[in-house]
Amino acid sequence: MTPNSQNPARDGGRTQDLAVLGMTCASCVGRVERALAAVPGVASAAVNLATGRATVRGEGVDRQALVRAVERAGYEVPAPAPLELAIDGMTCASCVGRVERVLAKVPGVQSASVNLATGRALVHGAAALDPAALVAAVAKAGYEAHVLEAAVDDDREARRRDEELRGLKRDLLLAAALALPVFVLEMGAHLVPAFHHVIAGTLGTHNGWLLQFALTTLVLAIPGRRFYRAGIPALLRAAPDMNSLVAVGTLAAYGFSLVATFLPGLLPAGTVNVYYEAAAVIVTLILLGRMLEARARGRTSEAIKRLLKLQVKTARVRRDGAAVEVPLAQVVAGDVIDVRPGERIAVDGEVVDGDSYVDESMITGEPVPVAKAAGARVVGGTVNQTGALGVRATAVGGATVLAQIIRLVEQAQGAKLPIQARVDRITMWFVPVVMGLALLTFMVWWAFGPSPALTFALVNAVAVLIIACPCAMGLATPTSIMVGTGRGAELGVLFRKGEALQLLKEAAVGAVDKTGTLTEGRPLLTDLHLADGYSRAQVLARVAAVEDRSEHPIARAIVDAAREEGLALPQVQAFESVTGYGVRAQVEGTRVEVGADRFMQKIGLDVAPFAAVAARLGEEGKTPLYAAIDGRLAAVIAVSDPIKADTAAAIARLHALGLKVAMITGDNRRTAAAIARQLGIDEVVAEVLPEGKVDAVNRLKAAHGRLAYVGDGINDAPALAAADVGMAIGTGTDVAIEAADVVLMSGSLLGVPNAIALSRATMRNIGQNLFWAFAYNTALIPLAAGVLYPLWGVLLSPVFAAGAMALSSVFVLGNALRLRRFRP
Repeated sequence: MTPNSQNPARDGGRTQDLAVLGMTCASCVGRVERALAAVPGVASAAVNLATGRATVRGEGVDRQALVRAVERAGYEVPAPAPLELAIDGMTCASCVGRVERVLAKVPGVQSASVNLATGRALVHGAAALDPAALVAAVAKAGYEAHVLEAAVDDDREARRRDEELRGLKRDLLLAAALALPVFVLEMGAHLVPAFHHVIAGTLGTHNGWLLQFALTTLVLAIPGRRFYRAGIPALLRAAPDMNSLVAVGTLAAYGFSLVATFLPGLLPAGTVNVYYEAAAVIVTLILLGRMLEARARGRTSEAIKRLLKLQVKTARVRRDGAAVEVPLAQVVAGDVIDVRPGERIAVDGEVVDGDSYVDESMITGEPVPVAKAAGARVVGGTVNQTGALGVRATAVGGATVLAQIIRLVEQAQGAKLPIQARVDRITMWFVPVVMGLALLTFMVWWAFGPSPALTFALVNAVAVLIIACPCAMGLATPTSIMVGTGRGAELGVLFRKGEALQLLKEAAVGAVDKTGTLTEGRPLLTDLHLADGYSRAQVLARVAAVEDRSEHPIARAIVDAAREEGLALPQVQAFESVTGYGVRAQVEGTRVEVGADRFMQKIGLDVAPFAAVAARLGEEGKTPLYAAIDGRLAAVIAVSDPIKADTAAAIARLHALGLKVAMITGDNRRTAAAIARQLGIDEVVAEVLPEGKVDAVNRLKAAHGRLAYVGDGINDAPALAAADVGMAIGTGTDVAIEAADVVLMSGSLLGVPNAIALSRATMRNIGQNLFWAFAYNTALIPLAAGVLYPLWGVLLSPVFAAGAMALSSVFVLGNALRLRRFRP
């Protein structure tokens, strides 16, 4: 522990804790302690090498100053994980903007992103954030919040959503039961004139109004109280939202009716009418819309729910010679788990005994089960098919592939696309503008409207307030993102960053790495052409025996081919590697020499008999090797990295989507050009190092526009980061590829056109939602204000306005849910 020279160590002061990366020894500890102690205000600094953490005490110490001090010492302080809040009470886009603004003002917050569809906020800070301060800030804005800390909160959130839906159904049924008699009492007389005489004769007009007053009061006070409890405080804070519009509209109709019922003398002659039915039916219809909206929101997150269902609750672990069933939380890395046929595999691991086929379609999107035997890797959540397996756990809990997939999908679903920023700027002012338009409508009708002007003014102003629907604007983008990214996960396409969903739609060129992306990524023996008098087994066994002494990848491919064909490798003596030419050795008394054509020429052999075969292999991008036995040319061999079976189809689909396709590879030009010819690739950049790939990406972007780069996520990391959208080919276990924006789980290049098609479908869906939301408000607000009345005498009843507003949000959600049926 090192005290600050200007601040003697003391027990008092605030404690701050930092994680420090890169420390390897005791001298690192001293270096970090001295760097921290030099920061103004630090009283003491203690660093623990075992935990990799530093504890700093002092008053008024700037955390960023501590981070900079550690970085100057040559180490790194990782950014703290963002906090996620569940927020209750948001109803529209203006609520989202309001919560984001109050969270952004909390000290230490760098950014805050709120998602109306999920009801969650993701808050990032340069330092660890104070959850209580965030919750308090949200409370001041008029909403309730709690911090989501672990997977258990997913269950709590699900219960909360279920309770919300049940509450809405209960309130809707009560409101409908109370509002129906009010509607019949008031509107029945207008629809059926004879009904007016029945009511007047039975109850009398005033008694009928009193009954309507009682029933409407119950509607507003019980099921409708949610609007007033949220809307009126928001109005008093000068931050009105959708609840405020409903509260003001219904209370205006209710208040006017109260005066007409109990103090009719205060109203001008001819204006004594009641609008209880408008207030009661508006509350009922908006509750109906809220209930349908809540139900639809639940369906937008079904992809996450399906992924969560893949997680098993228990596992049978081998303990003391017996299989014991234990909760999954008690399984640790190294445990061996028994998996019976038909069961889901509990964790990621390696098969130690048994063989079977495993259905990995829920992870990779590939429908064909994969053979598994000892040494094979398996992924938690996949289904064992036919045989029993023993699996040694290598990753458990949050480290499993399935847990990472769920995390990636949740992050993508909570993301904000660039297009959303423009929507947010509009919706921030939407509710205040609507209230201003309602006031203007009232004043214009009262000043210039026909008699009874006050009645016309009230009805039309209420209609303007009720018909405006900011919630449709707020839901237009996030619901489509949730459904689209969820559908992508089901297809094996994981969007790590939500903005990639928008940028991918604009891609004009797809650049692909060759090895492991277009090809299998491992050399295979593809050709063996024999001279007369030799058999395949004879030549392959002897050549493989010689190559078995070499570590070259081509040599490995020849040896593997011989072993796959069940050939025994004979003994080798006097092995020699001839640099730049090939290898030679004695095999069972014969001299075997393997190498390029120049090696054959060096030992005096003519390769002309194989000239035609060699030329064809060269055109296919394969480099021919020759084998000689006892000074006689025996065979020509080709080893290459074969093209994946579905690569040609993927390239064709990219062309069909209107993209140019370029190959960027470190391989030689001839091989790259040959593969490009076979696949119809438009442009080839060959013989480049990783830095050269970045230059190639930048040139292609300048020439063609938006670029999506597809690579294996390891040596292609610089190019993945430089591209507009980086897409990493996964293998079913390689999920956490930090450089990529999109991860293709199956390893198939067909995931690229699938992802682009899904991006276009999602953005088209968002465009439809936004068009509806804005067109709806643009068209119907003037209609509600009565612009058609001077021409055709048409006015919009507040009751119909409420119905239209409720259906507006339901339309947006229903349209977003169509993405669940997306097919590549």
